[in-house]
Amino acid sequence: MSLKKNTIIILLLLLNSCITEFIPKTKETKEFLVVEGLVTNQNGPNTIKLSRSFPLGTKNTSNPVTGCYVTISDDLNNVFDLTETDAGKYITDSSKFWGKIGRFYTLHIRTNPSNSGYNYESLPAQMIPVPPIDSVFYSKVTIQEGPDGTPSQEGCQVYLNAHDPNSLCKFYRWEYSETWEFHIPFPVPNRICWLSTNSDVINVKSTVALSADKISMYPINYISNTTDRLSVEYSILVNQYSLNEDEYQYWEKLQNMTEQVGGLYDRIPSAVPSNIYSLDDPNEKVQGYFSVSASSSKRIFIKDHFAGLVNQYSADKCVADTLWGSAPPQIPNPIYWILYSSQMPPYSLITYSKGCYDCTVRGSNIPPDFWNNK
Repeated sequence: MSLKKNTIIILLLLLNSCITEFIPKTKETKEFLVVEGLVTNQNGPNTIKLSRSFPLGTKNTSNPVTGCYVTISDDLNNVFDLTETDAGKYITDSSKFWGKIGRFYTLHIRTNPSNSGYNYESLPAQMIPVPPIDSVFYSKVTIQEGPDGTPSQEGCQVYLNAHDPNSLCKFYRWEYSETWEFHIPFPVPNRICWLSTNSDVINVKSTVALSADKISMYPINYISNTTDRLSVEYSILVNQYSLNEDEYQYWEKLQNMTEQVGGLYDRIPSAVPSNIYSLDDPNEKVQGYFSVSASSSKRIFIKDHFAGLVNQYSADKCVADTLWGSAPPQIPNPIYWILYSSQMPPYSLITYSKGCYDCTVRGSNIPPDFWNNK
């Protein structure tokens, strides 16, 4: 056998060998405290979530920090206690505390005293006023054109306009909540439902370098044609938050990192600085941020025709078999659901996917209040 043939065989063996995951060694084995907190000027409880980070290479599951004593103080020496309602979730009493524009707020944490409690504190953060959102609107986006030049596939881009006539808010952040109505195209008992999700991306913008404190056509969310969000009716609620410069830099750095390594709810890189520190150990790292923001919001509904939407409940995806006869016979897999029955001639269309039969597998068959009151 020639040397050339031997080389080719060795290369083929290497290409077909198993790939072993490489987990680099790191000195950062300690589980850091992770703080997620937001105080606004809106009615309702404010929430602080406490958890522990995970060492690199470990399974990312919930790791809440329970039994802590958590308070928020202001610059008038008022102190407000938070109550733990779920594991690691601490909320304010909405009858006693709500954020006020112009005030400075500080978060205080003492971890479970029965487990050698440690003390943490945030830097004081001022609540800066935020202007109302001027408008939220949408535009159709052509994904692919048909042979006649008209769109054969369309998506939807949602935009936002805002401005501050007083130029008090220079740094902005946005979150949104989506809700949409979807239908199962078969005569089943639960065929109309609503589904809601919250944004998992970071949207921030600074107007410092602009000649006017004005934001025009900011792309808040893009909706592709691969979901059923646009199939019946869609709604988006956009929340606008004011930021101070330090918090803006935090979100901007986090945005850059998440765009490179993953989503907002992946592990937070420890290189992103926090405004929370340990009172017991100045070298201890804390992750997350205590946010203090005034907020405003605006909701719109979209009920329009979009070309080329993917049908998640098409016959080729849902119909598993056709059973002939007035009564469906026993079949090898007895767990199935009838999507449609006919008497002339007698037959039934069946599915093995409950989601094709019952929309509550994905959503709720009870419309949200704002849907009925629109």
